[in-house]
Amino acid sequence: MAQEVVVNPEEQVVLGEETDRVRLITLNRPRQLNVISSKVVYLLADFLEKWEKDENVELILIKGAGRAFSAGGDLKMFYDGRTTKDSCLEVVYRMYWLCYHIHTYKKTQVAVAHGIAMGGGASFLVPMKFSVVTEKTVFSTPEASIGFHTDCGFSYILSHLPGYLGEFLALTGARLNGKELVAAGLATHFVPSEKLPELEKRLISLNTGDEKSVKSAIEEFSVNVQLDEESVLNKQAVIDECFSKESVVDIIKSFEAEASKEGHGWIGAILKGLKRSSPTGLKITLRSIREGRKQTLSECLKKEFRLTMNILRTTISGDVYEGIRALTIDKDNAPKWDPPTCNEVDDAKLDLVFKSFAEELELQIPEKGQRWDGKYETTIYATSNEKDAA
Repeated sequence: MAQEVVVNPEEQVVLGEETDRVRLITLNRPRQLNVISSKVVYLLADFLEKWEKDENVELILIKGAGRAFSAGGDLKMFYDGRTTKDSCLEVVYRMYWLCYHIHTYKKTQVAVAHGIAMGGGASFLVPMKFSVVTEKTVFSTPEASIGFHTDCGFSYILSHLPGYLGEFLALTGARLNGKELVAAGLATHFVPSEKLPELEKRLISLNTGDEKSVKSAIEEFSVNVQLDEESVLNKQAVIDECFSKESVVDIIKSFEAEASKEGHGWIGAILKGLKRSSPTGLKITLRSIREGRKQTLSECLKKEFRLTMNILRTTISGDVYEGIRALTIDKDNAPKWDPPTCNEVDDAKLDLVFKSFAEELELQIPEKGQRWDGKYETTIYATSNEKDAA
């Protein structure tokens, strides 16, 4: 019988169940679409470290409660902390440190994403050894639209997709369904949603993390995917033509030109959203994805940490808070960007948000030494009063 690990008697935002050699994680904020709070990050990291070190654990399963897998970061948390310097530094640091360990985890992991998997929420899905999606899965990386950037390792993941699909997804926030995720290599298996309960039981009954056995078990329930004719993945030639351009301005111009051609009606809504996005967010995101093509995962995560902190510190623009306000606080969907156009974004100022921190202020990824080194508790941020030095 499964034994539930009680993590917080008042608000169990992450549930952990233990069954012999299998561990099941459930993201448990269904009313909030399982958005990622500081508590969620802390508990996930705690579970994963403990279970990786436990020789009796072989298989980790992760799913979301309710109709979402995870809708990403808690935007209200960022907005509420806007007047206090570095109020979200700890959760940002812990999240990116966690992302590294998810990518490099030593035990077999299976994520089952039934519903929304957006932004940071998708970072609990895509890097897993096995990632299961359904007909109700919706993936998107819409951060640029609100003045933020594609983070949680996605400047690495998206930059390694075929052609310029990564730039397209990062800049437009275009949504992919379950079939498209498998076809794009962002998920491993498509399983009809009605089969998920049986799949979970089957994986738990395996009682092993042997990859061949796990893969075989998932394939008992999975089906081959065939893209719908109108899928954006069937528009790769147009995407490559437009999103290979050097600048955001040139990308938009090229996309506009393609939109006027016969049979390209699919571009209209995507182009409209792209042109309404934060100019600063778009420029930061494009540069980050392009740099990601030549960077390692660790380099991308360190870069993303710097970008996030500089954006939250409004180093060159306050667009992220204006974007969150318009989307989730006032919900007027009428953000006033500063500056309002891409041509007015000073490219020289972008260097400020990409500039390296002093080594001790960077994200500490344990590439050498003990695997679980570099925790927030051991950093200069936690052990001194030099938080303002970055």
